[in-house]
Amino acid sequence: MNQQTYIMIKPDAVRRGLIAPILQRFENTGLVIEKLELATLSREQGAANYAEHEGKPFYDGLIDYITSGPVVKMVLSGPDAVLVCRKLMGATNPRDAAPGTIRGDYGLIMDANVVHGSDSPESARREIELFFGA
Repeated sequence: MNQQTYIMIKPDAVRRGLIAPILQRFENTGLVIEKLELATLSREQGAANYAEHEGKPFYDGLIDYITSGPVVKMVLSGPDAVLVCRKLMGATNPRDAAPGTIRGDYGLIMDANVVHGSDSPESARREIELFFGA
């Protein structure tokens, strides 16, 4: 099934010069980059993206981190794009991510895990609208 998904290369990866190798991983799957933008998120965008974590002990630090520097926002499309990207990214905690995945190869710690990706087609629609408009 052809679908869109939202991917964000996070501030730690941008600071470490990992944009090109991460983009290459996504392109190597055959997915198409429909939109791509380098931007610094506002606190409102960060809060909206991570609303499900509001009230948790790590929430404020998460918002501080995701707004701490530029990110690369992307819309990717292709067959089962959400699932393909989730597998390519690896487990959320880099310590649990398999070698060969983006987080397994480049992630350092849970709080700075290199990349964010939509976890469902519904999340993808919401995140694409949040970061790129309707």
